[in-house]
Amino acid sequence: MPIQRARSIDDLFEAVAGYDLVLTVDAPLSLALNRRLDHPRLGRFAATPQMLAADEFRPQDQRELFLAVIEKATLPWKQAAHLVELILGCWEETGDRQAILEFERYDTPATRKVLDVIESVESAHRDLEEYRIDDDREVAVIGESQFSELDRSILPAEYDVIDPLTSEAFDLPPFHSFASRTAIVEAIVDNVTSDNAEDVAIVMDRGGPFPALIESALEARDIPFYGGPGFADDEGLRTFLELLRLAHADSRARVGDVRPIARGLGIDLPVDDEDKLLAELESAAAEPIQAFCENVGEWTFGEALAEFEGLSDRSLDAVRDELDVLGLADEPVTDDRLDDLAFYLGAFDVPIDREDSGVLLADANTSTYVDRPAVFYLGLDADWTHRVIDRPWIDTERKDREHLRQFQLLLQNGREQYYLVQATSAGESVRPCLYFHDLLDDDIETFDDFETIPHTYRRGDGSTGFEHDPVAAAPEPIETISQSSLSTFVNCPREYFFDQLVEQPDRDYFRKGNCFHDFAEFYVNHPDVIADADRAELTDLFLDELRPFVDQVDRDVLETEFAVGLELIQRFIDENPPIERDYAGYTALPFENVVAEHFDRPVDSPITEQWFENRSLGGKGKVDLVHSPTQLLDYKSGSANSASQVVDRSSIEEIHDKPDFQALLYLAHQRRVQPGEPIDFVFYHFLDLVDDAITGTADIEDALVRVTYYPETFDEWAGTQTAFDALCEGVAESNDRRKTLEKLGYDAYARFLNGHAFPDVEEKDELLDTEFADAFVRYARDRVGEYKYVTSGIESALKTLLDLRGENYFHDDLEAFESFLDEQIDLINDYRESSFPVGDPNLDRVTHRDLLLTEEGSDD
Repeated sequence: MPIQRARSIDDLFEAVAGYDLVLTVDAPLSLALNRRLDHPRLGRFAATPQMLAADEFRPQDQRELFLAVIEKATLPWKQAAHLVELILGCWEETGDRQAILEFERYDTPATRKVLDVIESVESAHRDLEEYRIDDDREVAVIGESQFSELDRSILPAEYDVIDPLTSEAFDLPPFHSFASRTAIVEAIVDNVTSDNAEDVAIVMDRGGPFPALIESALEARDIPFYGGPGFADDEGLRTFLELLRLAHADSRARVGDVRPIARGLGIDLPVDDEDKLLAELESAAAEPIQAFCENVGEWTFGEALAEFEGLSDRSLDAVRDELDVLGLADEPVTDDRLDDLAFYLGAFDVPIDREDSGVLLADANTSTYVDRPAVFYLGLDADWTHRVIDRPWIDTERKDREHLRQFQLLLQNGREQYYLVQATSAGESVRPCLYFHDLLDDDIETFDDFETIPHTYRRGDGSTGFEHDPVAAAPEPIETISQSSLSTFVNCPREYFFDQLVEQPDRDYFRKGNCFHDFAEFYVNHPDVIADADRAELTDLFLDELRPFVDQVDRDVLETEFAVGLELIQRFIDENPPIERDYAGYTALPFENVVAEHFDRPVDSPITEQWFENRSLGGKGKVDLVHSPTQLLDYKSGSANSASQVVDRSSIEEIHDKPDFQALLYLAHQRRVQPGEPIDFVFYHFLDLVDDAITGTADIEDALVRVTYYPETFDEWAGTQTAFDALCEGVAESNDRRKTLEKLGYDAYARFLNGHAFPDVEEKDELLDTEFADAFVRYARDRVGEYKYVTSGIESALKTLLDLRGENYFHDDLEAFESFLDEQIDLINDYRESSFPVGDPNLDRVTHRDLLLTEEGSDD
């Protein structure tokens, strides 16, 4: 069926101008018709049935009756509101106040209790039930099909019906398609001014994303509007409720949770404190919020509001009046009453006094007539479809027809209609309102099914939208990068640059790790001081460092970790004493050390917390412990990865989801300090041993993850005595691999490996299926004998060699990494010189997700 052309408001007025009384269920239409009168009339000319009976423009029966019910009946607020809604809905559809009791499921003591209250107080519904229009008045009814049975009860015996829809077809104007919601909003505010605001209406889904964007944009341009934020949207009220909620939350609330409240109070809390517990925060700025939270349990709502007004330096008289209406002003603040207040504000529109001028903001789900020359329709998507509630007294098919008629009327308001839509969102087509499918002959699945005008929005004034002062300074190129920054950059270039711009909060896990690192450094410098120290005192020192981050439950666990972790660090150093000497290529920087400050001793060892910045390499970093010329150590308080996982996460050929280049970068530097030798990088995951340490079974070796750099290529290394010994170690005497290799001997092993290139394969089955493997088996059988164990022994040796290649680094690995590092630094400098990077970020592993826009998410 085609869309039926609607009569304009002017056409409707011309059709009804001669009548004594015009009835419609649409209050804005009645107001528009009354505005068109050019001479005084006795009594109302156009009205809704409820307006006529109650002598109010928009009676608020549901709210007023709810207030009466909670005053006169002892019922939970949500139940009271639900029953009021049910009773009024049934009353409207049937015309009978008591009709709800005819349905067994609703005939309950609570329903009867609410009915008794409704019958005992005045309401527009009761007035409507009792009101009658004089039979001698000439009455016109616009849109009779939209009248409920209760509305119809007011009608006289004779009246004329005016259909707002004609038999003519309405041709939809072209849809204007934009790439994002923000582009739609920009198009609106570039065409609306304070001068033409009175001529413009904007229709949108009130519960969708557009209202907040539109309201903010209009406010920013000083363009007046109405029909927008209601009583519950007041910033002061929202901040007050959030602060009350915070005060009744548990002690685990953190500064990040409080920041919106602080912002609403004009309080600036440092980003560094984001993850700290509010209750433990030592900050003068936070003291007013802390004091409010500590004392709110002793206050009534009225007293809490007075404290909040003093704290926020604003007056909330309307909120105080509403608390009086609800009977909450003198009641203590409790969780249950807070729930009731929040429910009430979300369920009911509290009337507010405001000037009705400027751009009219209309709700697509409640409006039919909009009396403005120019009307913008935003979205027109599936959320514009009405949802009919399934009630036994509702004829759902009739309701659907009414909503369909209402949609047709809504689309045709104004002399000029502009349909502004977003064709795609998050990479998916936006589905148009389902009524289009019902109204038009063609299937409507996307906005591309309409005549559409695409818009690639650009500002006409040539501005970028931001005020800025030109800067002539050229960026200084970077020469070195840390392993963490490198990992961030390869994962997401934009994340790397945001890290340079945006402050990061202190993290509890960083602070915890620093405590252990400080202890380890101090112990190497002053083992005698630690030997005489009170270990419980040290544990308390570290707990105080973490106090802003952890509550009592976590504190108990942390106390155990500190007590045991310190012992495990000390034990490792005692069992593996480092070699004290000066190393070229490292510098001691004045890093803070909480243990050194506690004991007032310096930490100046040339092997602990050593900094390097190697410009020829392009890397920089801090080494926890230069254990020996051929071994670097890093303390880790997190869970361990295997050596193969460490190597895998540092791959430059296929970047890992969690890239980590620490071992590669540090070994690349250390091989320049100690060239030509194998070098170990050891991760000591000491907290993995906590459970075993408590039971007395901890083996330090179990917490060490060692990756080794060999100064040969893997092909060269595979034929060395080191490789041969590694294949023979750690297996039983009867093991086929050991038996075969010992009988073969190193010299014969080396001759074969040095004369054959090791296959470039990733999988063990693939390796065993190569000519190389077959040749090695034949070679061994010729020299050891035609024994079955020789084949399995050589195959085991080959598989172990492949494992060793994936657990260590070799000369060609570090050469490739250094080239990769140069490329990344060049790329960073190119971005700094030219444009902000785009790239394809791994959005699951970023810190600044809210700052990163993608093609799919550019409308967010």
